[in-house]
Amino acid sequence: MLLTMTTTHRPATDLGHLLHKHPDRARSFTTSSGVAHVFYPKATHDECTVALLLEVDPIALVRGPGSTLTQYVNDRPYAAGSLLTVALGTVFRTAMNGRSDSLPELANTPIPLVVRIPALPHRLAERLFTPLGWTVETTGHGDSRYGDVTLTGTLKVSDALKHLYVLLPVLDGGKHYWVAADEVDKLLKAGDGWLAAHPDKELITTRYLARRRPLVTSALERLADVDEVEPEELDNALAEPKVSLAAQRKDAVVAALKDVGAKRVLDLGCGGGALLRALVNDSWFTEVHGVDVSAKALQEAERKLHLDRMGERQRERITLRQSALTYADPALAGYDAAVLMEVVEHVDPARLPALEHSVFAVARPRTVLVTTPNVEYNPLFETLPEGQLRHSDHRFEWTRAEFAEWADGVAERRGYAVRYVPIGPEDADRGAPTQMAVFSVKDVN
Repeated sequence: MLLTMTTTHRPATDLGHLLHKHPDRARSFTTSSGVAHVFYPKATHDECTVALLLEVDPIALVRGPGSTLTQYVNDRPYAAGSLLTVALGTVFRTAMNGRSDSLPELANTPIPLVVRIPALPHRLAERLFTPLGWTVETTGHGDSRYGDVTLTGTLKVSDALKHLYVLLPVLDGGKHYWVAADEVDKLLKAGDGWLAAHPDKELITTRYLARRRPLVTSALERLADVDEVEPEELDNALAEPKVSLAAQRKDAVVAALKDVGAKRVLDLGCGGGALLRALVNDSWFTEVHGVDVSAKALQEAERKLHLDRMGERQRERITLRQSALTYADPALAGYDAAVLMEVVEHVDPARLPALEHSVFAVARPRTVLVTTPNVEYNPLFETLPEGQLRHSDHRFEWTRAEFAEWADGVAERRGYAVRYVPIGPEDADRGAPTQMAVFSVKDVN
């Protein structure tokens, strides 16, 4: 099986420094399934290509599990999957860790890359690689599930290798070795900085861990606990990645709630419960009510909050309720504040008046906080393809002027005052990645 990686970064032969493999020298490495060869079909100042060719030992494969037929007649020696992943980890481990003693600055710099895998199960390739900044082109091999896949993008070499390390066996849908508990650590290490933000992180985790439910549950819980990055954000591309945008947004919302003295709070469109956890763990808030139209999201929130193990007094402070935000629900009236954190962009524009009525007229809390992406900032996300929204379910993303036009209109119609708060690192021309509107009921004398 074969994989090639090409760059047109100049000088292109710097790729050899990043991979710790000299372009003038072919090398071979022994793996558990055969021999991996590394060589450079092309190495010039303008373009450099490295090739990883894995020669699989068929006798070694026969020693593995399976019936006699599946041991001798199968696609394992030819199609990219876990065998190639093991070779990647063996040959390019230092590069995958992002270390280059000779060119440390370049190792941390995205460069143009083209990765080609001639035989890869491709059904999910575009779905899994595109959110990571890759453009995917596939040429099918007849009616088979395999295709010639080409990935094009501008990424750090270490990130590209980590994507391949995780997603090749995920696309294949199986592994050639027994999946044990240590595979969770491998997944989280290789997925650091991108897996938590991937819209299909559950699918990736499930297939990588061979659908072993205890391992999948452990991995997803650790992903949520380490960094509650929401799927719609590509925070690893921020200039200051040590504190994710999701965490900054959550902290800004909590601070704004305390600033207005809100203790009884509605989390409208609470999703998996990222904000709910912060609120219920803070004794300032005496009552927290999470609302979402998705029963699955509420189940996920219940799991992440560990309601079954929560103390009685703390459990009494939180309520989860299934309800659509575009329908009037009198049961939501009387709260100090309501939060719509990254919610409005998931609503069809034609339904926004209904949402406005249900929140600002029927529920009518004294304060409403609304956060939403600032589309002007999107070009600064290096891994977000030009013209693409931050999440596939977004119906729109507003500029700062468009958001202000909507919010000012709501405030005028519903008797609120409104002010605006930027969240995240601000760019002089494009503003902050997230914009927040703080609505306050006007006092009537």
